[in-house]
Amino acid sequence: MVVLATGLSLTPRFYSRSSIVVAASLLLSAAPSSSSPRARAAAPASGYSPWRGSISRISSHPTAMATTQASEAATEKGLPLGMDVSMVDEYASQSKLLQEFVKIPTIGNAWIFNSKTGMCCYCYLVLLNLGFLLFFSCCAENTSRAIVSVGQTDLLANKKRSFLLNSHISKNSSNSVDFQWSPFPIEMSGVSAVIPSPSGRKLLLIRNSEDDSPTKLEVWGPCQLENEIHIAQSVHGSLYVDEWFEGISWNQEETLVAYVAEEPPQPKPEFNDSGYKKAGSSEKDCKSWKGKGDWEETWGETYSKKRIPALFVVNISSGEVRAVKGIPRTLSVGQVIWAPSSSHSLVFVAWSSDNGYQKTPRKLGIKYCFNRPCALYAVPDPFMEEADKPSLNVSKGETAPTTKLTSELSSAFFPRFSPDGKYLVFISAKSAIDSGTHNATNSMHKIDWPADGKLEGLSVADVVPIVMCPQDGCFPGLYCSGILRNPWLTDGQTMILSSIWGSKEVILSVNVVSREVSRVSPQDSDYSWNVLALDKDNILAVSSSLITVPQIYYGSEVCQTGKPNQWEWQEIATPFPSPSDKISAILADHKFSILKIPISNSSNKLADGAKLPFEAIFVSWKDSATRPTIVVLHGGPHTVYPSSYSKSLAFLYSQGYNLLVVNYRGSLGFGEEALQSLPGNIGSQDVNDVLTALDFVIKKGLIDASKVAVVGGSHGGFLTTHLIGQAPGTFVAAAARNPVCNLSLMVGTTDIPEWCFVEIYGKEGKNCFSEYPSFDDLCQFHQKSPISHISKVSTPTLFLLGAQDLRVPVSNGLQYARTLKEMGVETKIIVFPEDMHGLDKPQSDFESFLNIGVWFKKHMSK
Repeated sequence: MVVLATGLSLTPRFYSRSSIVVAASLLLSAAPSSSSPRARAAAPASGYSPWRGSISRISSHPTAMATTQASEAATEKGLPLGMDVSMVDEYASQSKLLQEFVKIPTIGNAWIFNSKTGMCCYCYLVLLNLGFLLFFSCCAENTSRAIVSVGQTDLLANKKRSFLLNSHISKNSSNSVDFQWSPFPIEMSGVSAVIPSPSGRKLLLIRNSEDDSPTKLEVWGPCQLENEIHIAQSVHGSLYVDEWFEGISWNQEETLVAYVAEEPPQPKPEFNDSGYKKAGSSEKDCKSWKGKGDWEETWGETYSKKRIPALFVVNISSGEVRAVKGIPRTLSVGQVIWAPSSSHSLVFVAWSSDNGYQKTPRKLGIKYCFNRPCALYAVPDPFMEEADKPSLNVSKGETAPTTKLTSELSSAFFPRFSPDGKYLVFISAKSAIDSGTHNATNSMHKIDWPADGKLEGLSVADVVPIVMCPQDGCFPGLYCSGILRNPWLTDGQTMILSSIWGSKEVILSVNVVSREVSRVSPQDSDYSWNVLALDKDNILAVSSSLITVPQIYYGSEVCQTGKPNQWEWQEIATPFPSPSDKISAILADHKFSILKIPISNSSNKLADGAKLPFEAIFVSWKDSATRPTIVVLHGGPHTVYPSSYSKSLAFLYSQGYNLLVVNYRGSLGFGEEALQSLPGNIGSQDVNDVLTALDFVIKKGLIDASKVAVVGGSHGGFLTTHLIGQAPGTFVAAAARNPVCNLSLMVGTTDIPEWCFVEIYGKEGKNCFSEYPSFDDLCQFHQKSPISHISKVSTPTLFLLGAQDLRVPVSNGLQYARTLKEMGVETKIIVFPEDMHGLDKPQSDFESFLNIGVWFKKHMSK
């Protein structure tokens, strides 16, 4: 079975903080572990001592010697470095199969328009690009038109290509719906973002440059490119189009677009033959050069080339761009939307950069981290007529006032106005802020928006509270990673959004007036569902499972006399290419179920919600008991592995394995008490949950206990390396993607050092966090780390590392892997020079899982 997871001085005034952290880390890493093996563990690997042996000592280990000889034989035959000669055919066959999985398209965003006349923006593009008079029927009166974005991986170009596909939607008297798809998709080559206007009659294309060239905004209208706006780097840099800071918003009149872009570069010191060139000098000198100036913090992982996201508004007719003034540089803005027209203002989210010890200036990593304090703000439209601007009691050089709307909350994001403009609704991760966990159960709130636009004295009301301990089968709380631009049904009070419910993704309806929350997606389904777009009171959704590729569905609410309304879902035929016959046969040969795993060793100290069963998804062949099994562990740790389709997991079970996907306590979707039980208990509670799930399927006779392997990334890699140390006789092989192996080393190099404190000390870790951890802190970090158990490891382990990873820097995995090699444990290391924590560049992802598949085949077939 395979398991997958994701000398120190006491007088520090003489040393830099970073040197103390690294020195202590190395000291602790060399210290022998005093912890005893679990009763179930096999004996530690023989012949190991902390002495750093020579090459000849390493080669004296039979496993290391065999590996070295295989590598040398491969080199002699002209094979790639590290290629095992005996696995060449396996490498070739698995790579061919993985390419078939990669070809399966993914479904991205969707938009639906109900305008009564005129052609939709997509039709303009079709007419202009193809030169055909097609699709006029999709623009007939009183019809709906859908645009769906489809993604496809281009391995050769190492990028993901994006296409738009159009469909006409018609309904008949029997409530069935018919989709008439356009025959050809349109590729959005070189396009960073596609933003239709509210009516669907205009389309904004964003083309960010990869060098110092201007950013281009294309405005498409009826059968023509209405305007192409070139914005120089001196005005601003690239637009933010990620899922966090991104905010590109049309006003209702469709004359202005607000967006978030990188602040223009700050002046740098300039030098010439005479030395420093003073500011204001008009002298032109071709021999001058610019220095670097002061270093500015970034938001860490994936944002290393970004500094300050700032707010701008462009007039799409004139092309004039205005920066929104009055926002302090200590605030990073995002998720901008337009307030109702009468307000003449913009609402946006802003994150403070004062996240260091005792609120000192420090930007901590924000990718995957919902625990960064943020608030909603309002600011006047910079194009507003002078007569409408509020009076300011300041001198010349006045700037527009910025109003904080959510002073009482530590977190507010994903703002959305109701269609009538009465309510401003938003999500909060205040529990994550208060506890320090990177994610937690969300709450929903609303503000009654003033019709006169006066923003003084606004109050925040609760809509959906945090669920601490859900009852069996009941709503476990809100877990929201995004909201549609228009999430409203026609009553103007009900929002439709995606959330997590245990190990499933579900679609919910939330009435912001009555505060009623209902599950819209099928309640008897273990499949995962996500909303794509709304067609008035109908829902366009995508559904999938670990054994079923994504499929589009159309949902309609059906009224029943004397009974609660039910939603009916119709599967929609699409022109997307079907998987190959081979892939289809593999998927059909599998089944999956969601298992409820009772916890072991329940303590009275645990909150009630932490005593509830957690879940694991079991993907199996019909003869599962005779096959090897892979246990899959997610990262985070406060995320979840949902039951939705995963190309990577499908490829792994296609190799003849069962999968055991464990959503240990601390995962999203099970209530706040269960989630908060993990901080302070990492490396023990989560490890025990994985072993408990493993024991559960073994005792049920579902798997062969002698053929188990483990693989995971980030915190999943933390668990992987913990498991092979704490239960060394359990796993035949292991693979770790950017694993956390040594917290005492990581704390001085990661973009999220506070995480090390919170996960070790629990909620109190927030108050302990410092860039200068004490010796006792470093001891605790080491004790809770996988490296403290490394002397007991004998499992062959594959490491996949991103050299540009700022979250878990490459040194963490390399230190652990080199130590295993030193011990004579069979170890393979692959480093992706240009990739980051997620290893999600297409070629990196492909090579990563290909090597995992071959590694497991090599060791599971023995």
